[in-house]
Amino acid sequence: MPVAQDLMTTDVVTIDGNATVREAVDKMKSEGVRCLIVERRDAEDAYGIVTQRDIVYNVVAWSEDPEKVRVHEIMTKPLVLVNRHLDIRHVARLMANAGLSRAPVIFDGELQGIVSVSDILAAI
Repeated sequence: MPVAQDLMTTDVVTIDGNATVREAVDKMKSEGVRCLIVERRDAEDAYGIVTQRDIVYNVVAWSEDPEKVRVHEIMTKPLVLVNRHLDIRHVARLMANAGLSRAPVIFDGELQGIVSVSDILAAI
């Protein structure tokens, strides 16, 4: 059975938490991704995530200005993390229990990749 590192996407797109939501949207569009991992402020900080859903539900739906709202204001943090050696059945169960469609893979405190439900489906 494959493990998380076998199916994760390693080319993860990140953004600074102080970036504007407009910058995040532009980056998502240019990179062709649905989420961005929010970089840590320092080695002791946790990673965050901002998704298309976060932007639509927290900015667009409330007529907020994406030029003024910062990523750190709408991101999810801390994240549910996946160990790179975790079996995909356990990854799937963890994601199902937490209601997630994607989860970052961390090893030795560093971002290694991201696993999505699409990655899991492709592996079975």
